[in-house]
Amino acid sequence: MNKEISKEDFARLVQQYASQVLDFTTRLLSDRREAEEVAQDAFVKAFRSLDTFNFQSSFCTWVCRIAYHMSLDRLKRQHPYYVDIDNLPAIADEELSTGREERIALMEEAIDDLTNDEQLLIHLYYYEDRPLRDIAYIMDVEPNALATRLHRIRKKLSRMIKQKEHGQADR
Repeated sequence: MNKEISKEDFARLVQQYASQVLDFTTRLLSDRREAEEVAQDAFVKAFRSLDTFNFQSSFCTWVCRIAYHMSLDRLKRQHPYYVDIDNLPAIADEELSTGREERIALMEEAIDDLTNDEQLLIHLYYYEDRPLRDIAYIMDVEPNALATRLHRIRKKLSRMIKQKEHGQADR
């Protein structure tokens, strides 16, 4: 891709990747119109910043990175991000063998208690099945650090669920 791209060529890129970027922003922002706005703004910013695109990633991942940072700005002014637990694999299948529905409800509560970044990482990795390399680029973090963070989040969720279970057992 030439950094001196025509508006028509860029319009084709937008058409090619618009649905992926919109899906990404929709997962981050609860309001559909706001997600559409951020997706559109991300493409505008990408067009204006083409000279900074260094081919470290795909064009779509680069635009998602821009959209991620723009979405974070919006999220700072909103309520916490929600992750749909039905789309996450179980933390440990053997732990969910009894009382599955109750454990899922506890997991949903625990995920709601995570920070926005932790919830986003869980969502991108498990729901969107994105490789750590792409998530690291989007979130501007080293892949190894991200893998460590993901491991810590899983342990944190496990502890939180156990605490919630003990809290329910005391009732």
